[in-house]
Amino acid sequence: MSYKNFPMVPKVLFGRGSFNQINDVLAPKRLSINSPFIFLIDDVFKGNTWLLSRIALAYDDRVIFISANEEPKTSQVDNIVEDIILKSKERPSAIIGIGGGTLLDLAKAVSIMLTNDGEAKDYQGWDLVKNPAIYHVGIPTISGTGAEVSRTTVLTGPDRKLGINSDYTPFDQVILDSELTKDVPKDQWFFTGMDCYVHCIESLTGTYLNAFSETYGNMALNLCKEIFSENNLSEVDAQEKLMMASWHGGMSIAYSQVGIAHAMSYGLSYLLGIKHGIGNCIVFDYLEDYYPEGVSLFKKMKSEHNIILPKGLCADLSDREFDIMIDVAMSLEPLWENALGKYWKKTITREKLKALYQKM
Repeated sequence: MSYKNFPMVPKVLFGRGSFNQINDVLAPKRLSINSPFIFLIDDVFKGNTWLLSRIALAYDDRVIFISANEEPKTSQVDNIVEDIILKSKERPSAIIGIGGGTLLDLAKAVSIMLTNDGEAKDYQGWDLVKNPAIYHVGIPTISGTGAEVSRTTVLTGPDRKLGINSDYTPFDQVILDSELTKDVPKDQWFFTGMDCYVHCIESLTGTYLNAFSETYGNMALNLCKEIFSENNLSEVDAQEKLMMASWHGGMSIAYSQVGIAHAMSYGLSYLLGIKHGIGNCIVFDYLEDYYPEGVSLFKKMKSEHNIILPKGLCADLSDREFDIMIDVAMSLEPLWENALGKYWKKTITREKLKALYQKM
């Protein structure tokens, strides 16, 4: 048997207020006065002096504000990389992503594409990256996706939605400061938290399960239950614990895989541009045949937090559009194999997937 030799994030700074150390963390990494630090920051923080005043820019350092309203695209990565190359005297010293999963995935992808030839779409898949990325830092401002710890950067390309999965993808440094998550809107908090919850259910019930995944998955799942189901935590405790649930949830899939909800939500996202967290929720709501206990608790949490999911998304789709979604979902073979085993194609047919999508 061949074992996976996965890299992990080598340095992690944790704690409320730890973002204040950003400049101390970066200073030793500056390669020269012509080699800038490039900050990719969610544009919800534009004009937010509480956050921005703590970043000390020098020389040719730049802040690039990016909207997280749409899922990250391979073409967007290529455009950012080109912009950085054209406006920098030398290759940057570091890329720093500050935001949710979208910004973290973009930061990982940009740091890879600054040292690898071609376009981002050429690297969608497993272990296609040849050269180490430049030094990159992840600072989540919302918790749940696990993007801060994973070895993938999920991108929508011209043909599919698929991650750049490689040993060079994980961040070199992560700063986990739960205070940065304090202004997340309630719906967004729920959808992104449920991304973590669904990770755990899919990992813990999958055929790829092992003690490594199970240990992290159980920790993350218990934290999710405490935060979303028991509702007896202070706001600060809930923020701290969700940040750790996201971390452990991301770790649990390092040695296993996600499953049906993720595969199908990639289809929704590719065709309809549905954001990842809410996409997982929309799909998971209809998967009681595959994850009975997980879906039952999900429905309870949804109702406790008064979350209304959109309906009728697929009501007016053509057969061709259903085919596109089904193609994207079914192309993610490791996810299906984890969910249903080696012979998953005997269980999952295009008709079954179409019937599920039609309910959404």
